[in-house]
Amino acid sequence: MSHNRAIADRFATIADMLEIKGESIFRINAYRRAARTIESLTEDVADVSAREALTEIPGIGKATAEKIVEFIQTGTMAVYEELAASLPPGLPALMAVPEVGPKTALLLYQKLGITSIDELEAAAKAGRIRELPRMGAKTEENILKGIAMVRRSAQRRPLGVVLPEADGLVALLRAIPGVKELEVAGSLRRRKDTVRDIDILVTTSTSAERVMDAFVHAPQVAQVLSHGPTRSSVVLNVGLQADLRVVEPIAYGAALQYFTGSKEHNVALRERAVRKGLKLNEYGVWRVRDEHRVAGKTEADVYRAVGLPWIPPELREDQGEIAAAAAGKLPALIEPGDIRGDLHVHTKWSDGSESVEAMAAAARELGHDYICITDHSQSLKMAGGVPAAELREHMKEVRRLSERAGLAVLIGTECDILPDGSLDYPDTLLAELDVVIASVHTRFNMSREAMTARIVKAMETGRVDILGHPTGRLLGTRDPYEVDIDTVVDAAARTGTALEINAAPERLDLKDTHVRLAGERGVRLEIGTDAHTRGHLHNMPLGVSVARRGWVEAKDVINTLPLEALREVLGHRTGTPRRRR
Repeated sequence: MSHNRAIADRFATIADMLEIKGESIFRINAYRRAARTIESLTEDVADVSAREALTEIPGIGKATAEKIVEFIQTGTMAVYEELAASLPPGLPALMAVPEVGPKTALLLYQKLGITSIDELEAAAKAGRIRELPRMGAKTEENILKGIAMVRRSAQRRPLGVVLPEADGLVALLRAIPGVKELEVAGSLRRRKDTVRDIDILVTTSTSAERVMDAFVHAPQVAQVLSHGPTRSSVVLNVGLQADLRVVEPIAYGAALQYFTGSKEHNVALRERAVRKGLKLNEYGVWRVRDEHRVAGKTEADVYRAVGLPWIPPELREDQGEIAAAAAGKLPALIEPGDIRGDLHVHTKWSDGSESVEAMAAAARELGHDYICITDHSQSLKMAGGVPAAELREHMKEVRRLSERAGLAVLIGTECDILPDGSLDYPDTLLAELDVVIASVHTRFNMSREAMTARIVKAMETGRVDILGHPTGRLLGTRDPYEVDIDTVVDAAARTGTALEINAAPERLDLKDTHVRLAGERGVRLEIGTDAHTRGHLHNMPLGVSVARRGWVEAKDVINTLPLEALREVLGHRTGTPRRRR
């Protein structure tokens, strides 16, 4: 889906530039919604355009559709070029740095002439930013931290960004006659939350050169770095490097194991092989005494040769997986098909793009048994938070819909945890809801102690079912807020609160190590998409990947349960109010 990311990025940048210029918030939000919608599409927007169906996408009107067509045909948009020409160069790039919003970017330019991240860094290090209005030493420190994060993220991309690009290449290569085995490798196959590049391995019964030619001439390729008979490297239009290797079928499994990694896992596996009188490399497993190859065709053969069962790629981080495999104690990892419903879904009632009916229909198409509508609570004005009186009306509407939707439609809330740890709706209203997700959306710069106390106090109210995106991170955009995750996990265990694995590609929060910690302490988890459009519901496998990296089994995740069992876990009885824990 090579056009989706580029067009979404362009719309998001237009929104940023409009904000710098102080344009109407409605116009700004229209572009942001369009960016979110295009990014979440499950097919290339160019294909939608080709069948003249752009305006059938929710939130895409005639004017927006014309700009999409313009970009597909020309590679740019006139409105973008006009806005860029009207502003000092570099200001939108400054806004990639946390702490630098539109007004701050404009102030930095007007007062200090700053138009690049390098200039911003120099000014911060020189102590010049703290002298500006509404600035200070703490803001200056946060800007420097943000610059470091932006530079780190430039080297690695979020998993959810890389996967669609890899899937496009894989589909192209699979269509070549003669291609046999084909798999992505590296950190992408291990489903790390961020990925540096794309590695693909393939075997073929026809000419390897034919496969390489197709790869380097793929439509998503911007630059060819190397083009060889069995290995080629390219840079894609989105700036990612992709490498393709053609390997011999007899060594495919060994190569896949080797190039999947991790480096630490491979070192431990080789050491085990040595102790058994074997040599393990990317070409196979060999008996040292006579150089006889004993395995290599499949990964299962490779692991079997060193006395182990096959180890799922997500576990290959040298974090105890080899010992667990040797003892027959590998977890039966959760699979995407284990998920029965999505408990974190937004609609047009707050900042989502679509109706309850549309989201319910999309969930039914995915095979879900239930879905829960959890729009933002009243104090989060920037996200269209729902006032308490309106939520009571929504409750009635959702419960009527559930009778005819073909799946159970639950009503809940993503309730803000206020700075003092209280919840954003009265206790009596929360008691009537099916699911209460409590999340932090404001005051991210609190101290570690204060933020931890804030979250724990909310969980201790007895009204919180799920702690949403528990560390608040946005991959490549915002670091986690300071919080004592050990204390939060212990509080979750004590209060019976489930911790969320937020499957939104920009979040993937909790991260894998925290997921494993929660599992080890008996804390239940929930995997939610935080969907704001129908397309976002398809992100559930990303959250499942994080769970798998955290050694999670289906029994550990509440939304793998049938509805009635879920109600039991949440402390419900059908038709009766929520019980206090």
